[in-house]
Amino acid sequence: MAEDNSTSSPVGKLRQHWGSRLGFILAATGSAIGLGNIWKFPYITGDYGGGAFVLVYLVCVVVVGLPLMLAEFMIGRRGQENPVGAFQKLHRKGSPWQGAGWMGVASGFLILSFYSVVAGWAMAYIFKAIAGFAGSPEQIQDQFTQLVLSPGDSIMWHSIFMVLCVAIVIGGIQHGIERWSKILMPLLFLILLGLMFYGLFSTNGGLKALAFLFRPDFHKLTGEGILSALGHAFFTLSLGMGAMITYGSYMERGARLVRDAIAISVLDTFIALMAGVAIFSLVFHFGMEPQQSVGLIFKTLPVLFAELGPWISVPFFVLLTFAALTSGISLLEVVVSYFVDERGWSRTAAALVMGGLIYAVGLLCATASLEVPFMGGKGYFGFFDDLTTNYMLPIGGLLTCLFTAWVFRDKDRVDEFGSRGFAYRAFVFLVKYITPVAVVIVILHGLKLLPFMDYSH
Repeated sequence: MAEDNSTSSPVGKLRQHWGSRLGFILAATGSAIGLGNIWKFPYITGDYGGGAFVLVYLVCVVVVGLPLMLAEFMIGRRGQENPVGAFQKLHRKGSPWQGAGWMGVASGFLILSFYSVVAGWAMAYIFKAIAGFAGSPEQIQDQFTQLVLSPGDSIMWHSIFMVLCVAIVIGGIQHGIERWSKILMPLLFLILLGLMFYGLFSTNGGLKALAFLFRPDFHKLTGEGILSALGHAFFTLSLGMGAMITYGSYMERGARLVRDAIAISVLDTFIALMAGVAIFSLVFHFGMEPQQSVGLIFKTLPVLFAELGPWISVPFFVLLTFAALTSGISLLEVVVSYFVDERGWSRTAAALVMGGLIYAVGLLCATASLEVPFMGGKGYFGFFDDLTTNYMLPIGGLLTCLFTAWVFRDKDRVDEFGSRGFAYRAFVFLVKYITPVAVVIVILHGLKLLPFMDYSH
């Protein structure tokens, strides 16, 4: 379909739309799948009871993830605008609810500024993998420390990643984001499928990985584990940052929101579990202990790849880079859409200017180690990550949920949902009474303020 297959928004402006349902699902799933899916979700699954954790996580997706995703899709498609403009259009000009939209735009800006540096490291490791990891385990692990402490190298890869993001977003919805999502996501899936089958059938760690991830152990399912499932169900689906509102604004009226939101949630969870099988098959094959940090990706696995060779390590870091890129373009699109819709900028100008500013902020992270004291003793990474993860994203998600529940007109909600049956009534009940409480718990846990939790350790 051609890019000019746009329709008019409620105020008569032409708005680009996705060329196909598949393109939208792949783009939205790509936004949800990021670096955290590749290492964090598999680890916390095994650490908090395997199959028991997965069961709780799926409940949390239904209670928190799906309702919030549907809420963001509704706001975006109804408003046919960026997050700020959508809230204003659905309420009134100058509405205080636009603060939720602003939170999304600001979150996208800040997250991409440090996310692009980590993504750059993944790109750098593609070439390290091609050259081959050699030396003692300590020497191989030290390569990551050298990369982080090398401003020149970090800046170079940060620059390349941001150029790719900007170039894809300049291409527009169908010819840029959708086209590349249709290329990157199938490739990501095929690479991951190959790595998973290799881990299952070519190593002796496959069965251990399956047990680690899926064997129910309710003794490990502590209160901390349940809160981790709740928090991850929120963050893994790219909620609270305006991405799903923005992507929803490019949806056609005939799209079925509930069906598509379920498909995206299932794909996101399935790919995260596939990554877990692939990674931990290798970890257990070599008799190593799993760990929850970027060290698993950039320190532990390269030591294992030294034994396996580049034909395993290169696809893995290509996979990691693709996952980062599909998330990166969605973060940039949130920011670009605001300046296109509200300020009348051209897409090219918005992508270049805002991409350049995000790049400049990212230099703070690319030129400093993770341990540089900044704002309460945190490094630049720690400060930006803490600000967005513990404050901006959950607050933005909470405001979105409250708006959908108590401000969004019921007639408009029904029109966007597609029916007034049991599923709709369940959705309204969740966004009014259950999901907001769950998000508040996520916020309080992130701030270490839950009264029944011990934060002393």
